[in-house]
Amino acid sequence: MSEITVSDARARLAGVVDAARVGHDPVYLTRRGQRVAAVIDADDLDRLIASAEDLADIEATRAARAEIASGEATIPWDQVKVDLGLA
Repeated sequence: MSEITVSDARARLAGVVDAARVGHDPVYLTRRGQRVAAVIDADDLDRLIASAEDLADIEATRAARAEIASGEATIPWDQVKVDLGLA
């Protein structure tokens, strides 16, 4: 059950949730033949969110390193602490 209409999912919600939870595969909900949402296991979602946050951090680090490499001025650590209210 990888795709199911929203109407069918409404009628079989417990089964849809169990299929996503046990099979660890998303169940896509469709409306007029188009995917509109997905039901996935909560732990799988948590892992996806953590991975996305890690990737965002990696990209931010790359961007910061590129700025430094291009000669852009850096912010002194003492100023960062003041700005964050840590000094």
